[in-house]
Amino acid sequence: MSVSIDSSDEVLSGEAVAIDVQPVGFLLRALGALIDMLVGFGVFILWLFLRIWLVDAGILSEATDRIATVSAMVVSFVVLPITMEVALKGRSLGKLAVGGRIVRVDGGAAGFRHAFIRALLGVLEIYMTFGGLAVLTGAFNARSQRLGDLVAGTYSQRVRTPKLIPLVPVLPPMLLGWAQIADVARLPDRLARRISQFLQNAQRMVPEARARVAQDLLAEATPFVSPMPAAPPEAVLVGITVLRRERERRALENSDRRAEKLTGRRVGV
Repeated sequence: MSVSIDSSDEVLSGEAVAIDVQPVGFLLRALGALIDMLVGFGVFILWLFLRIWLVDAGILSEATDRIATVSAMVVSFVVLPITMEVALKGRSLGKLAVGGRIVRVDGGAAGFRHAFIRALLGVLEIYMTFGGLAVLTGAFNARSQRLGDLVAGTYSQRVRTPKLIPLVPVLPPMLLGWAQIADVARLPDRLARRISQFLQNAQRMVPEARARVAQDLLAEATPFVSPMPAAPPEAVLVGITVLRRERERRALENSDRRAEKLTGRRVGV
């Protein structure tokens, strides 16, 4: 469960990790909306060209022509945006171009209901007013939300972010002697993954929460680590993680050597 601590910048996770969930800026949001609007008008213009041929060929009468034109408008301006957002999980051609994705205000994935509300109101604020109403609405709120977003409870979240460099833990010097005799083989895989995730996010945690989570994780790991060194909790967690990875690396190397020997024997036979 996530609790918002800033309406425009970040979300605080259950372990007090500040997660960057910045919205797409106003200008980029407008550019993406313009691209989507041009796509909708483009599809409708294609229908108009096709309609001329169908009328000339006698396939469409006056009555069926009106019905088909209204249907084409619904498909171009309502059905197409809904289909794209649902199929692409909150994205469209415009949002792909600017690196955005429609999500709920709590950061969760938007669904069909949200796309339906946004598309219906989009007919008014984007197509009927050529984006004027959407621009006026988006210019006066922190997340550049248009009217459809405010009603549906969504906003455009930035997803094109710099690639994070994974943190490789290094054994603290104070634990060099302990590492020679330590046994961490019994540590459960699930707990080891939680410790690794904590170490990856530790730099972004508030100090009090960081110390509390480190202490709690160490208390869970204590029954599976022998002997337990006299060192700060976070340093011990780093040591446990380094030894676990080294143990797994050696196990993989031994497995590869056994496989090579087995393959060599089979070839010899």
